Amino acid sequence: MLRNRHLAPALKMHYDGSRAGPIKLAYGEGQYLYDTDGVRYLDCVNNVCHVGHCHPRVVQAAAQQLATLNTNSRYMHDNIVRLAASLTSTMPDPLEVVIFVNSGSEANDLALRLARNFSARRDVYCVDGAYHGHTSATLAISPYGKYATGESSLGTVKLMLPDQYRLGLTGPEMTNRALAEFERLLTSRATPPAAFIVESLICCGGQVVLPPGYLRGMHDLVHAHGGLALADEVQTGFGRIGDHMWAFQAHGVVPDIVTVGKPFGNGMPLSAVVTTREVAEAARDVEYFNTFGGNPVACAVGLEVLQVIEDERLQQNAAATGAYTRALVSELATKHMPIGDVRGMGLLFGCEFVKDRATREPDAQLADHCMQWMRAERQVLVSTDGPYRNLIKMKPPICFTPEDGETLAAAVDDALTAYARGIDYSRR
Repeated sequence: MLRNRHLAPALKMHYDGSRAGPIKLAYGEGQYLYDTDGVRYLDCVNNVCHVGHCHPRVVQAAAQQLATLNTNSRYMHDNIVRLAASLTSTMPDPLEVVIFVNSGSEANDLALRLARNFSARRDVYCVDGAYHGHTSATLAISPYGKYATGESSLGTVKLMLPDQYRLGLTGPEMTNRALAEFERLLTSRATPPAAFIVESLICCGGQVVLPPGYLRGMHDLVHAHGGLALADEVQTGFGRIGDHMWAFQAHGVVPDIVTVGKPFGNGMPLSAVVTTREVAEAARDVEYFNTFGGNPVACAVGLEVLQVIEDERLQQNAAATGAYTRALVSELATKHMPIGDVRGMGLLFGCEFVKDRATREPDAQLADHCMQWMRAERQVLVSTDGPYRNLIKMKPPICFTPEDGETLAAAVDDALTAYARGIDYSRR
């Protein structure tokens, strides 16, 4: 097999080792993917093709610009400044300065550099279970077991994951405990902070919705100690949570630096760091260059993605369809006791499975069964996640429809019913 011969074994595949084997894809359209046999799958997990796979307007924007010019950002071009203006118009003041890069990992890596340069400090506080990228710098602030490398994390301070369900706390209790821990660490360490970074809705850590008051309190504390507040919106941004364009807005805060990524280019490599004039000016004497960051083709795509979100009312769709779908999945808990919690915002949510609701003991085997069964028997694609891998996460293209939500909920229902009858598709 050419893949085994020429690609590194670290490059894992979805569904590898399952009874059906990995999927070989041929094409995509909207919220659907098609394999080489023509089988159609409902894609409930691909947050990269944000407005839908192969959206015709996005494809046309890329093709037209590629046929005209593609070069680096050392030359003047209308697309890069138009996109910077369009992006910052969606954010609150004083977030007005943009640096374009290719990926979320690059964006978070650059955000760390900006924060450390601005503060002349090194320590960065992150949340347990977080994932912020695959560069050496971002892996050091990514205590997510799946990608852990064992590399040194000098300058990293890990905070508790504010998962009120798993800890059995109310929202205020969770916030108070997290703030107390943060303040204790800030005051006890010899070195002050450069920054605090967190996803505005924690994704790989288990689709954890930040409790009320948490984000504002954490920002206030890091600011009081001279550090910056960084918002990782790589997976949560561009209207996915529905009620707001950016998830941090749901908490009434304004970060010092925001990173955006995957959905921006709908499959094209386009990401960005957005910050304040003050932070950007502090790095004026340090030249930054990225060969493909902000190239005319990627920027043409980004402009079209933002316009499609507005024209097709996809943020509003994420709010309505997300709430409807979460309600359908939540209702299944009355029938299936292994459902411990259903949580999320808009079209970014997860369903956590437990062996016992009282003890909240994680059931990773059931989560794996559901993922495998839904793919094989209902052609519905989800994935597992969380610190215990006992949660199925759902973050589909935001053109997802209420009918798709019904299909997803029915597939979860059928997968749990099969498992209760002794049918186990897990790889354990």
